[in-house]
Amino acid sequence: MNRLANKVAVITGSTSGIGRATAELFAKEGAQVVVNGRRRELGEQVVEGIRAAGGTASFFYGDVTKSDQIEAMIRFAVDTYGRLDILVNNAWSGRSAAVLDLSEEEWDYLFAVLLKASFLGAKYAIPEMIKGGGGSIINISSVHGLLSSHNYCAYDSAKAGVINLSRSIAVDYGHQGIRCNAICPGWIITEQTEKWVKEHPEHLRSAEMLYPVGRPGYTIDIAQAALFLASDESSFITGHALVVDGGLTIQLQDGVASMVERTVRQRLSGE
Repeated sequence: MNRLANKVAVITGSTSGIGRATAELFAKEGAQVVVNGRRRELGEQVVEGIRAAGGTASFFYGDVTKSDQIEAMIRFAVDTYGRLDILVNNAWSGRSAAVLDLSEEEWDYLFAVLLKASFLGAKYAIPEMIKGGGGSIINISSVHGLLSSHNYCAYDSAKAGVINLSRSIAVDYGHQGIRCNAICPGWIITEQTEKWVKEHPEHLRSAEMLYPVGRPGYTIDIAQAALFLASDESSFITGHALVVDGGLTIQLQDGVASMVERTVRQRLSGE
C-alpha cells in the first residue's frame, strides 16, 4: 500500500478497461488521480468508486485527438493537485483492416489516438514533471507493436511507433528526471469484451491453449505492471517495452502450429 503516496497521476482513456483498472489501483496505492475520457457518466462513476474506497480522484472530460484538450487536462491536474508525477497514455481505438481496406481518414484518426496522443501528452506533461523533480511516463503499446497480425496495418504500425517514441523520450529527458516506458499487453479481457467472450467461449479455450500461462490477460494484470513502472521500485528502468502477454510472443510459430494441430486431432478423435 501507498507505493504512490503523494504522487499525482493522469491516466487517459480511464473510464473503462485497462485505464480504469489502473486508475483504481493507483488511487488505492495513494496517488491522486485524474480520470480522463469522453464518456462523462462512466468517468464520474470511476471517480465516485475511487472516492468511496477512500482514494482521491477527479474526472476531466477530454478528447486526446485534440491538442488543446490534452494541454488543458495536464493544466487541470496541476491546478487541482499542485504537481504532476505520472502520465499513463492509454486511450485506445481500433479498426481491423489491411492497407487496401483502410481510408486515409481512418488511418489518420487511428494514429491520432494511438500515437500522436502519446506525443502530445508527453509534450505537455514533461515540463510540469521537470518542475517537480521528475516523473514517469507509461505508454500503453501492444504485442502488435512487436509482431504484425492479419488486417491490422494501422494498429500494428502505431503501436510500434509508441515503443520507439517511449525510447526517444527516455533518451532525451532522462537527465532531467523523466523516465518513459511502454507496456505491451497481449489479449486482455475488459468490460467491453466480457459479454463477447461468454458468447464465444471457443476464443477463451483458444487462449487457454495458446498462452503458456494457460489463460488470457485481465485489466489488473496491466494495471499491476503500470504500478511498478510508475513507482520508485522501477527507478533504474527507462526506455523499456515491458511485454505482459502470458508468454504469447515467446513461442516459435511452427511450435504453436504443431500444438494446435495436435490439439485439434485429439479433440476430433475424442481423446
